[in-house]
Amino acid sequence: MTDPSDPVALDADAAPDGSSAAAPGPDEAGEHAPDAVADAAPVRPSTFSLEGRAVPGLYLVGWVATVMGLAVLLVSFMGSGSAAAPWVFLAGLLVLTLGAFAAAGSQAVERGRRTDLAYRGASPVLAFILVILVTLIGILVVLAPLSAFGLDVRSPLATTLSLALTTLAYVGVVRMLVVGPGALAWRDMGLGRRAADAVRDLLVGAAFAVPVLVVTLLVGAVLSRFLEPSPSPLPPASDALGLLFNLLTAAVLAPIGEEMFFRGFATTAWARAFGIGPAIVRGAIFFAIAHVVTMLDSSFAEGAQRALFAFVALLPVSLALGWLFLRRGSLYAAIGLHGTFNGIQVVLLFLAASGS
Repeated sequence: MTDPSDPVALDADAAPDGSSAAAPGPDEAGEHAPDAVADAAPVRPSTFSLEGRAVPGLYLVGWVATVMGLAVLLVSFMGSGSAAAPWVFLAGLLVLTLGAFAAAGSQAVERGRRTDLAYRGASPVLAFILVILVTLIGILVVLAPLSAFGLDVRSPLATTLSLALTTLAYVGVVRMLVVGPGALAWRDMGLGRRAADAVRDLLVGAAFAVPVLVVTLLVGAVLSRFLEPSPSPLPPASDALGLLFNLLTAAVLAPIGEEMFFRGFATTAWARAFGIGPAIVRGAIFFAIAHVVTMLDSSFAEGAQRALFAFVALLPVSLALGWLFLRRGSLYAAIGLHGTFNGIQVVLLFLAASGS
């Protein structure tokens, strides 16, 4: 292997004894040049340049649509209260989503050409932004009309429908941006196991739920002395049907969609790029941040405290999920831990609220 610090090694025309070697003849150049070109990684284009890009049109659409979408959303906010504002907001959201899809697609193609990357797909962060946008569109298109027919948007049923849309967005985005271009296969993300192995991994994950929950409760008890606790993201269940919807939301839909995205996709991509330890930490932080970015409160100070409480309280289970996923190499183990962890809390909250 050549030493980059050796000036002789860096001289392409230097002979082994340090003297200048003759340039290769036409036959030699014709013999070796194609291999050298084939092995060279594509030149990385600059951020705002179309030159050298595999799909310059897609990259341009990504920038233009993103800027236009943000501008239209700003107009909708400025006209808040008018009859046209919701439609302008939806239009801006659609254009912004188109821009995010184009940007992520362009990024996936560019990274796919590079031979120096262990993971050659779209960024998990950009993909998550796209999931949020797609989910918002789904909520506006599906839940808004249902609310006009009497659906309570704060009910357990509405939350279940919302999580179903989010789960579909997770699966769809990963399929289009990661599996489709060939950056990762479903098997690479811990899926595709035999039924017996999947059930076994689900049970193994469920067995970890109780100790992880105990640690989480202890962390929450300590944090509650200094910070305002964050409320449950689920609406209160007043009857058995509400409990059933909350269990479906927290113990089935959320674990499937979130584990496929945050562990199967993001943690796997980062494990290839940075190694197992950094991938677990990155995945845990990413997972925790994703759960607090949408927290709103009437007071910024109170909202910030609740967001910080939720972020820190989520770290133990986030780290455990990443570790178990990579240790077992199975997404089903992470789903088993996540689903049982959430399910126990849903049942405990229901029993506490009903006075049982």
